[in-house]
Amino acid sequence: MQVEEIKKICVLGCGNMGSQIALNAAIHGFEVVNMDVKEEMVAKAAAFAEQYLPGRVKKGRLTEDQARAAASRISHTTDLEKAARGADFVIEAVLERLELKRQVFRELDRICPPHSVLATNSSFIVSSKIAGVTKRPEKVCNMHFFNPALVMELVEVVQGPHTSDETVTLTMELARKMGKTPVLLQKEVYGFLVNRILAALMDEAVWLADMKVATPEDIDTAVTKALGHPMGPFRLMDLTGIDLHYDIAMEQYRETGDPKHKPSPLIVEKVVKGEHGRKTGKGWYEYKE
Repeated sequence: MQVEEIKKICVLGCGNMGSQIALNAAIHGFEVVNMDVKEEMVAKAAAFAEQYLPGRVKKGRLTEDQARAAASRISHTTDLEKAARGADFVIEAVLERLELKRQVFRELDRICPPHSVLATNSSFIVSSKIAGVTKRPEKVCNMHFFNPALVMELVEVVQGPHTSDETVTLTMELARKMGKTPVLLQKEVYGFLVNRILAALMDEAVWLADMKVATPEDIDTAVTKALGHPMGPFRLMDLTGIDLHYDIAMEQYRETGDPKHKPSPLIVEKVVKGEHGRKTGKGWYEYKE
C-alpha cells in the first residue's frame, strides 16, 4: 500500500494524545474516526475539536474553509466496529498497559481489512509484545507521537523484528503527510530514543525530591535555568500525566521484577490522591481552568 491510498485513519483513545493525533490527521486531509470506550472521553474529545479549530482560525493558522473541512473529516464514537471497519491505518493510543493493548490489537485484527497497518503510540511498550496476537505481525509497528501531538514535530517509528520494510516506509511517509518529522529506530529498545534519554533525567529528579534534597519547584528551576530546558521534569510530568509515569514504571517492574523499577513514593502518593497533573487540576503544581 502507498501512502496516497490511506483514506481512513482510526485513532483509538480519546484522551489527550489520541484526540490530538486524530485532529492533527483530520487537519492534514485524512478521514478520521476517534474512538474510546468511555462516553465522557468521546464527548470531551469532540468538544476539544470544536473549540480548537475556530481558535486556529482566529490566530490565522487556518482559514475558515480549512477548519470546516477538518471538522467534516473527523468523527467520534464509542463503537470499535464502526471506528475500525474499513480503516487503512490504525493508531492505538490507549493506556500504557500491555494486556489492554494486546486485547485491543486482537480485536483490531479481527475487524480491520487485511491491508490495514496497526500501529501503537506506546511510549515504552515495543510492538513485538503485541504483534503476536494478530495474523499480520508484519503490519504492526510503533508510531510514537509526543505530547502535545498537535504541536510537537517528532514521531518515533520503531521497526520490530516482525515489522516489514514496507510497513516502516508507509508509516514514515504517513508521519510526513501529517506534518511531522519521523525518525526510525531500526531495532527495538525499551523507551525508544527520547524517553530513554528523558527517563534518566526524570529518575534523577524524582530521586532528589524523594530524598528531600530539593523541592520539585527548585529542581525544575535548576533544569530550566542552568540546562536550558524549556520545561522542568516535574512540570513536564504534570503535562503528560503523573499516572502515565506510574503505569510505565509498574509495567517495567512487572516485567523485570526488579524493585528499582517501582514508581517512587512521591509518584505513588500523587496517584493515590488523584493528583495526576494538568488534567486533574493538580499535580506537582496547581492549575486553574
